[in-house]
Amino acid sequence: MAFEDLQEIVGGFGRYQVVHVLLLSFPLLFTACNNQLQNFVAAVPDHHCRLGLDHNLKVTLEPLVGDLVTLYVPVDQQGRADKCRLYTAPQWHLLWPNGTRGNGSGAETRPCTDGWEYDRSQFSATIVTEWDLVCEQKALKRMAQSIYMAGLLIGAIVLGRLSDKYGRRTLLLWSSLLVAAAGTCCMFSSSIALFCFWRFLSGVAISGVLANTYFFAAESIPTRIRTGVVTAMNYVYVFGQLLLAGLAFLIRDWRWLQFAVSLPYFVIFLYSWWLSESARWLIMNKKTEDALKQLRRMARINGRRAEGENLTNEIIKAKMEDELSNARDSHSILDLFRTPGMCRITCCLMIVWFSMSFSYYGLSIDLQGFGVDIYLIQVIFGAVDIPAKFIGYIFMSYIGRRFTQSFSLIMAGCIIVTNIFLPQDMQTVKMSLAAVGKGCLAAAFSCAFQYTAELFPTVVRLTGLGLACTMARVGAIVAPIVRMIGDYVPFMPMATYGGIAIVAGLAACCLPETRNMPLPDNIAEVERRCVHSSFQ
Repeated sequence: MAFEDLQEIVGGFGRYQVVHVLLLSFPLLFTACNNQLQNFVAAVPDHHCRLGLDHNLKVTLEPLVGDLVTLYVPVDQQGRADKCRLYTAPQWHLLWPNGTRGNGSGAETRPCTDGWEYDRSQFSATIVTEWDLVCEQKALKRMAQSIYMAGLLIGAIVLGRLSDKYGRRTLLLWSSLLVAAAGTCCMFSSSIALFCFWRFLSGVAISGVLANTYFFAAESIPTRIRTGVVTAMNYVYVFGQLLLAGLAFLIRDWRWLQFAVSLPYFVIFLYSWWLSESARWLIMNKKTEDALKQLRRMARINGRRAEGENLTNEIIKAKMEDELSNARDSHSILDLFRTPGMCRITCCLMIVWFSMSFSYYGLSIDLQGFGVDIYLIQVIFGAVDIPAKFIGYIFMSYIGRRFTQSFSLIMAGCIIVTNIFLPQDMQTVKMSLAAVGKGCLAAAFSCAFQYTAELFPTVVRLTGLGLACTMARVGAIVAPIVRMIGDYVPFMPMATYGGIAIVAGLAACCLPETRNMPLPDNIAEVERRCVHSSFQ
């Protein structure tokens, strides 16, 4: 409780902390937008092969025939215009009263050599329409999302470690600037390769923003209100999903939509200079002089100037004596596995984070596949998080973190698996169950950020989160691959998403409870808690 005592001296949760949390919450709005941006910038509108007719021939035939697509484009098994093939010669018999339009099996067809015609009534421009990422090139669309997820993966590996070494504020500053710069450059991409490169850099930086906002806030607020504050920040992320639906509805060109979700990070970069470095991190890194300045600043803003002036380096060192004596000068990722308690926590959290991201993105990476208006489904999938996170908050506050983490994952897994046994004609029910399952996963994510912050000690907190987020990004990269298997084994994707979520829920049962406990500052504290855990 040593640092908790220092927090109370300078005002507990006062004006400074309120402003601090609000400023740290704002980036989450646009982090959510960036993470799900692919659903709109890479949307696939209805399309068919461009006919490639001579202008004079087209002018001659159109008044006589009307829709030339009937003559040149075969239909698929659902009676829709084929997206990837053309008749090699016009099928004049289709104009006759008894003519039957077929799928091209009775007539010779060829690939689209003259490009494609797109329905632009919903999207004026996407990366798909700009670079023809359809038919043989459709894998490039999936690759773009996987590359962005790979950026999140690299960012989780690198920036979490750098944050523990150089500080929360420093990494938040430069991550915000990189998101703004990379997103703006992405707007001017002239090829899919450049688009993927800038999206990769955006993904790297988004990992830094996401990790530092949550943990930076958690380290600055007292234990008694931490659950409520972190849950409120999670709601900001939810509103970001709803904001994306509104922005995408108003901005139908992918370049301007990309710019709209990147520009705010220039503002975030500028105001982040006002933020103070985490006093807890400064103390644990033997920078007590800097920590004293930050604590006095907090006290002044909170109306506790006298109490702040009475603080000295000696008081800070005396209150943090045990924590400082157990803190080593340097720490590495190996510290997450050196001791039995840390090893158990790290391994369980790796499974939990992989499963959450794997199942979450498995459900949400292809919103067009639900057969519902994409803007509506984005709102539904965002809105379902509102009650889900509130229920998660109630469970975390009154039952505990371990139960909430385990229950939400097992429930999500069971709901996803149930979808396998529903017939295809129950599309509305299947979509509703998918939304509920996604809500359970959102509650699991909400719990995981706070739970992870409470399980790892200050000296390796961002390193631990970096490893956890690494597993989450691996899950996000693998999820589209598993969905592709559904082309051959239809039930396999949902069975895999649901089964792994259930396994992760069982793994979460092996974690120690942290409800109403202060954040640990060193590995020794974590080991003491694990000794008293009922799951030793």
